[in-house]
Amino acid sequence: MEHLTGSRRSHSASLWALVGSIWNNDELVLQLAKREVLTRYRGSVFGLAWSFFYPVLMLLVYTFVFSVAFKARWGTGENETKTDFAIILFIGLIIHGLLAECLNRAPGLILNNASYVKKIVFPLEILPWVVAGGALFHAAVSLLVLLMAQLFLKHALPWTVVFMPIVIMPLLLGTVGLTWLLSSIGVYVRDVGQTVGALTTILLFLSPVFYPVESLPAFFRFLIQLNPLTFIVEEARSVLIWERLPNWCGLFAYTAVSLLVWWIGFWWFQRTRTGFADVI
Repeated sequence: MEHLTGSRRSHSASLWALVGSIWNNDELVLQLAKREVLTRYRGSVFGLAWSFFYPVLMLLVYTFVFSVAFKARWGTGENETKTDFAIILFIGLIIHGLLAECLNRAPGLILNNASYVKKIVFPLEILPWVVAGGALFHAAVSLLVLLMAQLFLKHALPWTVVFMPIVIMPLLLGTVGLTWLLSSIGVYVRDVGQTVGALTTILLFLSPVFYPVESLPAFFRFLIQLNPLTFIVEEARSVLIWERLPNWCGLFAYTAVSLLVWWIGFWWFQRTRTGFADVI
């Protein structure tokens, strides 16, 4: 009865509990995130090295397809090289991949960890952090590959790359909030997984990953700006490629909204988790 009592007890949704969910369980989150990353490559010949080989392979493929086969150009100027489009594209795909990996897994997150719900008193609220940690690891490796490619091709890196963690942080917080929300809904509405998969694909094509925002008519440009990926993708390109400082005002506003989503997702998760054991 102890585990049942633990699953039905009242769970705080205060801001203190929100911060404490990661602060008090940081070591557990790191261990579970590490296990998640290693489990993905368990049994393969190259093991964890695949986390490096895969983005290298994808960058080479993007370079060939878009620079050689399609001869695509971003329109950055006369000095634009054949590989510039692939690098610009790759940044957008990294940002989208971070969001998509978390959201696509969110609806089944609690269902796939039912043992934590039924058998032991476990801080379920850290599971989105674990998923985000694994996604952040793969995004970091892909960014490393990107920076190595830039260093090889241009023999220099913009000093503004130091701002990349600041650019990514608001997206990460908002993503964790959405993961809390979707993981809870996914317990009660099993069809939400199919919807989220379609939504993340739509977000990919309705964000400036394959094309610049400036290439669109004014009306569609406004709609694209509403996509939560748009601002972060453009800011990431600014600091990683074009050596521009972040848009601090825009970043502050984006962070404020992300913090609100972060708290709303946590609040919803804490308020609905008492019924997980009954449904699962």
